[in-house]
Amino acid sequence: MLWPYNTPGIPDNLFEQLPGIPLSKREVRLLLISSLRMKPDSVLWDIGAGTGTIPVEIGLLCPQGKIMAIERDKDVANLIRRNCDRFSVKNVRVIEGSAPDCLKDLKPQPNRVCLEGGKPILEILKQTWDYLQSEGRMVATASNLESLYTISGGLSQLQARNIEVVQSAVNRLETRGIHQTFAAVNPMFILCGEKL
Repeated sequence: MLWPYNTPGIPDNLFEQLPGIPLSKREVRLLLISSLRMKPDSVLWDIGAGTGTIPVEIGLLCPQGKIMAIERDKDVANLIRRNCDRFSVKNVRVIEGSAPDCLKDLKPQPNRVCLEGGKPILEILKQTWDYLQSEGRMVATASNLESLYTISGGLSQLQARNIEVVQSAVNRLETRGIHQTFAAVNPMFILCGEKL
C-alpha cells in the first residue's frame, strides 16, 4: 500500500506527474483539505484538478464521499486516473471537459467545491456557485494578485458568508551540495466562502 496512513499529507514524490502540470504541494494541500471541511459523505467538485492530488487525498479520507475531478486536458485527466489507481481510490469520477460548460449535467450537485484553476475564473466561480448546495462551501486558490482580487470580489458579489483568505508561506529543508538550506514553496492564497 502506497499510503497506509489515516492522515492527509501524501509526499509529492509519490504522485505520478507530468511536466508543466501543476501539483498542489503537500503543505498547501493540507490547508486546502482542512478548508474544505469535508463530511464523510460530502460531494466534492474539484475544478482544474491537475495532477489529482486533492481528489486522491479526499478519496482516501472520505471513502463514502463522491468526488468529481474536472479537467479539460485528456492527458491530464488520464494522469488523475492513474494517480487514483496508484492509491486504490475508487470514489473519484474524472470528467473531461471545460468548466463551466461541462458542469451543467453533472450529478449529484456538490456541497463542497475546490476551484484550482480555469479561465475565465470569475465566470467559473459564479456558475459553480449556482450548482453549490445550500450550506455548501467553496474553496479557491490564487497564485497571483489578479486571481486573488477576482476571486475575492466574486465571493463578495455572491454574498458568500464566512469568507476566509489565507496565504501560505512554507519553507522546506533541502540539501544543496554539502549544505542543508531552507527553500520557499511558491506562496498560494486560499479563499473560502459558504453559501446560505
